[in-house]
Amino acid sequence: MEGKAIVTAAITGGVHTPAMSPYLPITPQQIVDESVRACEAGAAICHIHVRNPETGQPSPDISLIEEVRAKIKNRCRAIVCISTGGGIGMTVEQRVRPVRVFKPELATLNAGSINFATFHKLDKYNEYKFDWERAYLEMTEDFIFRNIFCPVNALT
Repeated sequence: MEGKAIVTAAITGGVHTPAMSPYLPITPQQIVDESVRACEAGAAICHIHVRNPETGQPSPDISLIEEVRAKIKNRCRAIVCISTGGGIGMTVEQRVRPVRVFKPELATLNAGSINFATFHKLDKYNEYKFDWERAYLEMTEDFIFRNIFCPVNALT
């Protein structure tokens, strides 16, 4: 294994808002295109979240996940790692549903709850592209990203 590495590209997370970067992929096609570019650059794994294509807000929409997953698999050999992190405010059921539905080769699993804070970014941004962004960051001032205690096989 000396000199070898497995590269994972996190294409779009559930934390960032569109105001934070003009490079944040939002639509399924943008997420797919960036995943393929990462694969062509040497990534073996594409870690994906999906977003509402109209607003850029993180989404638990199974049809969006399926569209992104299928199109990536059609265009490259990357392993698609489906996030169970989802986005701030999603329920545990919304976050684990894609694992139950798709039974992916790889999925994330947060091992415990996390004090999750992005509210400090409020001072950095004066303008937002979408109405939901400011409230999304504000809600993390006292937000705990809750993860249940369960065996891994409970996700399948």
